[in-house]
Amino acid sequence: MVAPHIVLDERGRPWIDGTNTKVIEVVLDYLAYGWSPEEMHRHHPHLPLGKLYAAMAYYFDHQEGIDAEIERQTKELAAMRAAAGESPFVKRMRLAGKLP
Repeated sequence: MVAPHIVLDERGRPWIDGTNTKVIEVVLDYLAYGWSPEEMHRHHPHLPLGKLYAAMAYYFDHQEGIDAEIERQTKELAAMRAAAGESPFVKRMRLAGKLP
């Protein structure tokens, strides 16, 4: 354990101990929706409140690295979307006049 309730996997990614949830997933809820640990717990009742607070504390202690990882993943996803092009469904909807 690197911090109370936080463990690192073999790739060095922080997880909430005893769950199947990465710290970065909790951080994304915080950044995207502005959720407090209490609000996160309401949406994810399987995550104990103390562990959510521990995840947020870990984030603030390691914010630069986690923010950089979020940025890296965002760019990687954008590149993958661009490489994949428009989906067949979207193409059909455009041809049907249902999308601009």
